[in-house]
Amino acid sequence: MAKAYLDKLSAYIERVTSGGFDDVMLDCRHFFSGAALYANGNICITLTPVGLALKLSEETRDKLLKNRSVVALRYFPKGPIKKDYVLFPKGVDDGRKGLHQYVQESIVYALTLPKPQRKRR
Repeated sequence: MAKAYLDKLSAYIERVTSGGFDDVMLDCRHFFSGAALYANGNICITLTPVGLALKLSEETRDKLLKNRSVVALRYFPKGPIKKDYVLFPKGVDDGRKGLHQYVQESIVYALTLPKPQRKRR
């Protein structure tokens, strides 16, 4: 099942970013029961059974969350809210005008964040 999400996210990202991020390493990988996009090693987008989640700036998140068809990300019904993300429950099939713009903005935003630190055991 996760392969379907990985294939769908990979194809969608290819369409949305074609030629716009040549200097950025975009990498789609398996992510639990779905797929995630990493921009130069920073996760920025996930596509899972709950929908398409985008990591965005606080300003953009606040603007989008005023719209009822965009919600805070929660991977499980009683799980914690992932505060850095907004969720488009219909996924890449949302059809929302401007969704591509938010996907591109998510990639750009991820590039401004520090690289994640690996935990040593």
